[in-house]
Amino acid sequence: MGTPKEKLKNLIIEKALKFGDFTLASGKKSNYYINCKMITLDPEGLFIVSSLLLDIIADRFPEAKAIGGPTLGADPIVGGVVGLSYTRNHPLKGFIIRKEPKKHGTGQWIEGIEALPKGEKVILVEDVVTTGGTSLKSWNKTVEAGLEPLAILAIVDREEGAEAAFAGQGIPFSPLFRISEFLREKP
Repeated sequence: MGTPKEKLKNLIIEKALKFGDFTLASGKKSNYYINCKMITLDPEGLFIVSSLLLDIIADRFPEAKAIGGPTLGADPIVGGVVGLSYTRNHPLKGFIIRKEPKKHGTGQWIEGIEALPKGEKVILVEDVVTTGGTSLKSWNKTVEAGLEPLAILAIVDREEGAEAAFAGQGIPFSPLFRISEFLREKP
C-alpha cells in the first residue's frame, strides 16, 4: 500500500506528470509538464494532499487560522484543506486571491477576507511553484489586506528559483515534493 506520501507520488506520476515538448506560462520551453489540478480535482488525490498539508500546518504552524492562495491552482486545495480541517478539531477558514481585483461589487483582491480579522495568521498554498512570482504576489496581497502569512506550502516545487526567491524574503517554504524526485525516475 505505502504511506500517503508514496500514494500521492504515484498518483502524480500516473495522472499529472507528462513528458514531451511543452511551452510554460512563462514562455519557457520544458521537456515535462506537471498539472497538479489532475490531482487536486481527484477525490483520492485531494484527500491525500489536504491531509499532508494539514499535518505540516499542525506540526509547524499550529497558530494558523486560515489557508488561501492564488486562483486557480489553490482553489481545490483550499477547499479540501478547509473541509478536512473541521474533522481534525483545528478548523481553518479559507480565502482565494484573484489574479486581478474584482471589477464589480466590492472590487476586492481576496475572496473570503471579510471572515478574517486583521492580523490573522494564515498559510498560503500553491499546486506547483516555478520561480515563485505568483506566490510572492499572493504573499504581498495578503500582507496588504492586513493578514499575517506564516509560510508558503506547495505540492511540487519545479526547482527553478522559487525556494531561493522565498528565502531571500525570509519566507518559510515547504513543498511536498521537488520535481527532481520525479525526474530521477523517468522511464
